Amino acid sequence: MPWNANEEAWFARAANGWGRRRPPSARWIPVVVALLVQLPGLVIAAFHAREDVLTLVFVALAFASSFVLVAARQHPGPVVAIVGALCVPAIAATTGPPVSAIPLALAVVSAVARGARVWAWGTLAGFAVIGPLGAYLLAGHPTAIIRPLIVALILCLLVGVGEALRNRRERYHEVAQRIAARRESAAEAERLRIARELHDVLAHSLSQISVQAGVGLHLFDTRPDKAKESLAAIKATSSQALEEVRGVLGFLRSEGYPTSYAPEPDLDRIPVLVETYTRAGLDVSYDEDLHSIPAPAIQLAIYRIVQESLTNVGRHAQAKTVHIALGESAGEYVVTIADDGRGLPDGVSESGRGMLGMRERAELLGGRFEVGAGDEGGVIVTAHIPARAAATNTGWTRAETTT
Repeated sequence: MPWNANEEAWFARAANGWGRRRPPSARWIPVVVALLVQLPGLVIAAFHAREDVLTLVFVALAFASSFVLVAARQHPGPVVAIVGALCVPAIAATTGPPVSAIPLALAVVSAVARGARVWAWGTLAGFAVIGPLGAYLLAGHPTAIIRPLIVALILCLLVGVGEALRNRRERYHEVAQRIAARRESAAEAERLRIARELHDVLAHSLSQISVQAGVGLHLFDTRPDKAKESLAAIKATSSQALEEVRGVLGFLRSEGYPTSYAPEPDLDRIPVLVETYTRAGLDVSYDEDLHSIPAPAIQLAIYRIVQESLTNVGRHAQAKTVHIALGESAGEYVVTIADDGRGLPDGVSESGRGMLGMRERAELLGGRFEVGAGDEGGVIVTAHIPARAAATNTGWTRAETTT
């Protein structure tokens, strides 16, 4: 049966408390309870010892059986059998309140709660036969069997208490496992997100630094002014990359260390990307036709897709022109990056972690990602992201906005 949020939260708190290691002294609690309850009966039996020594021996055995309950956690099955054997004579021989059955009752509940059902039912079956028979032999009249039978019935009802405790423990463990699996899944998703962010930031920045360094070296002797611009671009790119890396990793630092967070990349930074690659000699154009402002998570995803696509073009495509188009149609944002490079290898639709990262970004927001060949060669990358993605994927939104 499914649980609602309040029930699961309650069981989660209970599971945390249940899973804590109990102190060794806790195992003596049932022993003390059984001893205190039986103590008056032992005193009364001792007072009448001269008249009935055998009853005193039986009551003393039941009293001593309380100490066997110490081992109920480790050996619940043998404990219930031993306690039953020691308590049956006293229950059969005495009259009045069956206080000698208290250790057996605690042992039965403990055995059933810990899964030793066969031991518990076997002990109760033996008690239901031996108890009334012993009472009849000791008392000498048929009505003596009524008391042991009533005690056996009460013990059978206590089996239900043990089952309830067992079911509750199983539910606690189930909730604890579910919480652990959820936390592990969230941690894995966070690791993947961090890896994706670092890949996009470092791959783009290092690629730009390499391109600008090559341009600077090529023009250093003939056009020093252009070489100086390349060095300035390298400085700006490296500074920006450093800030973004600090933003991604800042929350992983231990408490007590200062944390620096860079502004989250958004659509306003796409023209900066375009200008950067234009300075490197690539003809990049950018057209934007939006009717609404996308949510921050969507803006970040679009920016990273454009960034990674330009990085791939600069490193592998050997292209001369790139066209970026961002529009809004039928309730979704559509971004397209097309180049005139050499395209993907034959028989390969996607390759590399960059393509995988772009696909993950689009699909995590409920969209889709496509890669295909252009009409005149090159590669066309298209991502469709629903406009309501931020509302339906709150986990992604929270994860992204923390950077």
